[in-house]
Amino acid sequence: MPRILAIVPARGGSKGIPRKNLAPLAGKPLIAWTIEAAKAARGVDRLVVSTDDSEIAAVARALGAEIAMRPAELAADDTPTLPVLRHAVAELGEAPDAVLTLQPTSPLRRPSHIEAAFAAFFADPDADSLVSVIDVPHVFHPRSAMKRDARGYLVPYLDAAQPYRRQDKEPVFARNGAAIYLTRTARLAEYVFGGRLIGFPMDEESSIDIDTPADLARADAILRARGA
Repeated sequence: MPRILAIVPARGGSKGIPRKNLAPLAGKPLIAWTIEAAKAARGVDRLVVSTDDSEIAAVARALGAEIAMRPAELAADDTPTLPVLRHAVAELGEAPDAVLTLQPTSPLRRPSHIEAAFAAFFADPDADSLVSVIDVPHVFHPRSAMKRDARGYLVPYLDAAQPYRRQDKEPVFARNGAAIYLTRTARLAEYVFGGRLIGFPMDEESSIDIDTPADLARADAILRARGA
């Protein structure tokens, strides 16, 4: 069986919602939903929270996660995810077969989503990475998009005839936050996702990404309706 390391990147700073990763959500800190989903998913060998924040570290440790304290230079607003993952892997001192990255801002992701992503990824030995996606509604399809020309008139965004019917538009996808990334560890030298990339479809509700207080309120309502 492949060895999978789950990493939850959770820095202390946040602009949209202060202390977002610890914000209350249906009776728990936001980060708890992701930690609990990872712990319940079959196939995760180790679970690590990468943080610069002692309070987040204490909450995560109490929930059963290991901690990789990251330096301040890896906790800025513009810090990319890739060096954070590399740092966490290096801190553990062992190389798993694949790294599962779970953003704490996707609290409606279920253990079953994680397990299904594993199944899809490891069924393809040529796959380099996987990212969870959501269908792009046909009204936002790239071939329906328009832009203004130099005179201010709308013209097709792409240099192609625009289809009128939904069934004439090929399916397109967008990352959903992303709730789930899977990367073969050898590829972390290059990217979080890329190469031979598998898309793992998720439904709209489970793909909610917490960025604003309105997102948090919507997720809270959904979780309470589920009886969480």
